[in-house]
Amino acid sequence: MNDVTEALFSYGTTRYDRLAFQKALDDIPAWESAGSAFSLQVLTPDFAKGVALLADNELHPAFGEKDFQVVRQQAAQAQAGELLSPEHLFSRAIKMAVLPPKDPTLREATPQSIMSVTRDDVLAYYKKVWRPDVTTIVVTGDVSPEKAQAVMEQAFGNWKAEGPAPDIDLPAVPLSKASHALVPDKSSVQDEVVLAETLGLTAAQPDHFMLQLGNEVLGGGLFSSRLYRDLRVKTGYVYTVGSAFDWGRTRGLYTVNYGADPDKVGKAQAAAVRDIKAMQSAPPSDDELALAKASLLRSIPLARASLDRIAAQYLHLTELGLPLDNADRGALAYYNATGADVQAAFGKWIRPDDLSSIVKGPAPAP
Repeated sequence: MNDVTEALFSYGTTRYDRLAFQKALDDIPAWESAGSAFSLQVLTPDFAKGVALLADNELHPAFGEKDFQVVRQQAAQAQAGELLSPEHLFSRAIKMAVLPPKDPTLREATPQSIMSVTRDDVLAYYKKVWRPDVTTIVVTGDVSPEKAQAVMEQAFGNWKAEGPAPDIDLPAVPLSKASHALVPDKSSVQDEVVLAETLGLTAAQPDHFMLQLGNEVLGGGLFSSRLYRDLRVKTGYVYTVGSAFDWGRTRGLYTVNYGADPDKVGKAQAAAVRDIKAMQSAPPSDDELALAKASLLRSIPLARASLDRIAAQYLHLTELGLPLDNADRGALAYYNATGADVQAAFGKWIRPDDLSSIVKGPAPAP
């Protein structure tokens, strides 16, 4: 349903057909995209014209019957191939390893379910999902706040929500347990491996800063990380290796990922688990901590180095329910952190023995 609805926004509005709408954008000129995530790039003098076209596309999409038939068929055909692709099966296996069986994110469309969707279904879905009370708009550029607000109110001011706002938060998930899964991929002679587990905290909790700092030491710092040193440089178990946290509003995920030959998959996993447990048994060295702090602190201004990045950061923070000065809070936390703080956070929140192992490629050697 969602993919079909999203694709239909590019087919024009009730005022402009597809070609006329594109010509209106070209005449400004402006670059626009509508849907659940919408955007506009336009020169300052034509800001109001561009926003008016964006609002027309977002609030009055045509959703024509002929266009719907084309998009639905294309979506069904694409999904048929997607469901069989190793990358899709790998991504799904990771989710299934760490999430409850009936988690909403495990739902997936089939070609048959897509072809059963009607245009009326799309119209009802659009009316239900596209709401101003769950929408955040960020404006960046050479425009005053007063001008930006006036233009947005002029274009979007008549957009009204009906009924109570829906609960859009995913349910919290229990702590995952260790499991193993293999996704065959005949096109690959090397294995791609993900070790994953759910976390008992979200980005709203201050300890997540200490986990990010520790991860920079462990696997986020790439060539300077412990995982790269121990799994690549010293032993040659892997070709690539890294680790990361994925934060949501109601859940968190920790992953270690690496690429290895089938006969080295198990050895690499054992080495990775040892490195994680070492983070729990002793604090990082002063040199490791200083390097990790410098890396994360340097990344903060880089994340604001362009208008696009600033807008993306504000939208991401809003999505997570975090304050817009969260990066500054992180900088202070990183600067004042001690090795003991990092060790304590890893000891409290990371569970090395609960990591699930998901492998894509040939079956690992015993």
